[in-house]
Amino acid sequence: MAVKDTVFTLNNGKKIPALALGTWQAGPGEVAKIVEYALTTAGYRHIDCAFAYGNEEEVGRGIAAAIKSGKVTREEIFVTTKVWSTWHDRISEALDVSLKNLGLEYVDMLLIHWPIALNPHGNHPIAPTTPDGGRDVDPNGSYIKMWKDLETIYKTTKKVQAIGVCNCSIPYLEELLKEAEIVPAVNQVELHPQLPQLELVKYCKEKGIICEAFSPLGSSGGPLLKLPTVQKIAEKYKTSPGGILLSYHISGGKVVLAKTVNPARATANSNDLVELSEEDLATLDKVAETEGIRRTSKPKWGVDLKFDDWTDWHPAHWK
Repeated sequence: MAVKDTVFTLNNGKKIPALALGTWQAGPGEVAKIVEYALTTAGYRHIDCAFAYGNEEEVGRGIAAAIKSGKVTREEIFVTTKVWSTWHDRISEALDVSLKNLGLEYVDMLLIHWPIALNPHGNHPIAPTTPDGGRDVDPNGSYIKMWKDLETIYKTTKKVQAIGVCNCSIPYLEELLKEAEIVPAVNQVELHPQLPQLELVKYCKEKGIICEAFSPLGSSGGPLLKLPTVQKIAEKYKTSPGGILLSYHISGGKVVLAKTVNPARATANSNDLVELSEEDLATLDKVAETEGIRRTSKPKWGVDLKFDDWTDWHPAHWK
């Protein structure tokens, strides 16, 4: 089986394709085309989207066009979307909105986008702020409550086939698992050789939670493509640096989100994947020790998300 066709088994028995097309920051007029292309031409079977990205409708049009082409069926496509923090007290309604946007009867995975509750009646539907400019966090909200609502939807409807979380550190997962009836199927977080989060990945594996890696190239511009270690391993396998950075996750048992709106890049991201040796995986695990930690996703929520590998994550450091 080609690496691009790798699938993992979630803790509820459902299969999840290891390679996903990410749709964050994909602009209007681009999303539907790349989703259709990825599904009909580049061999993708997993599409990752979110309400907060503002492009679920275009993602849905791309999926519909791919199905209409006859080259793929709905059952062959794994669709992930996410509940945004301003919908923390309206989980069921949020899901219905996403399903309508996507034109689907169900999603394969529904995730809590951030373990944060934002004011649902604030001055902005996505990023409400307080008078001093800080994030308008709802003190009455709870990501534990959000999870309980997801569990209810999962157990009582056919609208979701698996549920999970995003951006959860070990302390947050520990708190969640004390209350959860259902263990999250996945934890989607920023992961790459300069942010391997080895303890978090190990913890999730022990709990039966598959990690999903976003920003696998180090975010926009792909800064990790230029790392000498990555380029050297790419030469060894006769593939691209991008292929190595994506393969790093799949070979390590993680789902990886490859974000692009470029058809050629989507094809390369799929075709350049290789099976990395344990030795090369260990080498990439140590890149951060010499190149330093790089975390690009660090929104200033006004609360401590307890990530211990980036000092600026704590609000005491935010200016």
